Amino acid sequence: MSHSLQAIRTALRCRALLAASLAALLGGCSQGSISFLDPQGPIAQAQRDHFWFVVLMTLIVVAPVILQTPFIVWRYRYGGKGTYRPHWDRSRWLDIAMWGIPVAVVIVLAVVLWRETHQLDPYRPLESDRQPLQVQVVGFDWKWLFIYPEQGIASMGQLVLPEDRPVAFQLTSATVLQTFFIPALGSQIDVMNRMVTKLHLQADNTGRFQGKNMQYNGSGFHRQRFMTQVVDDAQFDDFVAHARRDGYRLDRQRFTQLNEKSDATDFAAMLGIKNYQHSDLMAFSPIPSQLFDAIAHHAPIDWTSLTPSPPQNRKAMDERMSPSNPIPVPPDAEENTHDEAEDNGGEKAT
Repeated sequence: MSHSLQAIRTALRCRALLAASLAALLGGCSQGSISFLDPQGPIAQAQRDHFWFVVLMTLIVVAPVILQTPFIVWRYRYGGKGTYRPHWDRSRWLDIAMWGIPVAVVIVLAVVLWRETHQLDPYRPLESDRQPLQVQVVGFDWKWLFIYPEQGIASMGQLVLPEDRPVAFQLTSATVLQTFFIPALGSQIDVMNRMVTKLHLQADNTGRFQGKNMQYNGSGFHRQRFMTQVVDDAQFDDFVAHARRDGYRLDRQRFTQLNEKSDATDFAAMLGIKNYQHSDLMAFSPIPSQLFDAIAHHAPIDWTSLTPSPPQNRKAMDERMSPSNPIPVPPDAEENTHDEAEDNGGEKAT
């Protein structure tokens, strides 16, 4: 009797542990789409369809093995009802099935893989009636800088994208090899020093989607994450306007701090931002012209291209950023109109 009670208690504990695990997984998914299995763009959608197609094709070979193995073991067990055939040699039809079906599956997979590899080439622009948004991505230790060259701004902590518009990424690393990945939008790609890679994505729905570095690059690797904030066109225009008006001036001193080994939270502390939390938005404006090219090719940065910003009425730094809120505001904004002649001259991006 005591053994039965112990078995029941053990089963209940296992069931409770399983329920808690499922709740934790579902809770994590509720914070935003974090997998290509919940696609939020055409690339992730195509990758999910490709994944399930490969799974189903593979099951044509794997499923019979999984299902028939226990049946064969049971039927031909000692004392079973299977016919004993000690002189059995071969079966032509069995040989054809065992070899022909896997060969056919491999051929189909090869053809589909070849076709979809070219269709999902990250360098291939997406077909759309809208002009793609240009975004330049620079990987540091351990943070990402997102440059919007057409808007003349940059951001960190959040990558803000407009809904239903293609995005053309150019990516490079200011340090070591990294990989850029937004699972909900698809296509992980390497980011390398002194090299420029390209990626084309699109978000079909508004929302918050996690992005990350998938390549180990030191002790802060696990903190090199960001939030992709997909908004409508009006909110994106508000983001650009706020960044231009209230953004931090990305001058020589702040770029030097940017190159230090730190995550986004540490960098926010260097800027004097209070109560900054991971994946909050920091915006920069103005930024040096051709900053991305200078970093990618280790060329001198043109600090003379920074133009003084007029004084603004600034808010306190204790508010967290939301898509409809102003971006965190630099405490030294009133002093940003000083002459930066001392910043002139060449400095190589490292």
